[in-house]
Amino acid sequence: MKTRLTIAVSMLAGAVVGGAAVQALHAQAKPPVFYIGEIDVKNAEAYAKEYVPKAQATIRKAGGKILAAGSNITVIEGAPPKGRIAVIQWDSVEKIKAWRNTAEYKEARKTGDKYASFRAFVVQGVPQP
Repeated sequence: MKTRLTIAVSMLAGAVVGGAAVQALHAQAKPPVFYIGEIDVKNAEAYAKEYVPKAQATIRKAGGKILAAGSNITVIEGAPPKGRIAVIQWDSVEKIKAWRNTAEYKEARKTGDKYASFRAFVVQGVPQP
C-alpha cells in the first residue's frame, strides 16, 4: 500500500511539474512580427515578371513566410490601398532588418523601384493561448 501511495504521489508531482514547465515555455515563446507592405504598382506586368519572383525568393531564403500578397482586397472601412498589399510573417524585427540589408534584396529592390513605390511597416503579433 505504501509503495502504491508513493508512486501515485510521484506521478502527480511529475504531472504538476511538467504542466508548469510547459506553461513557462509557452510564456517565453515570442510572438511573430508581421511586415505589412503597401505597393503602388506603376507597371504591373514588369513588376510581376521582373521583381516579384526575385523579392519572394529573398524573403523565403531569409526565413520570412509570405502569408498574403496581391491586389484582391476587400475594403471594410476607409480608403482602399492604391495597389497591392503584402503580409509577411517573421520571427523578429531583427530578421526583417537583416533581410532588407542583404545584397540580394537590395539588388531586387532596384528593379522593384522602377515599377512601383513602396510603403512598409511592422506590427508585433500577440501571444496565442
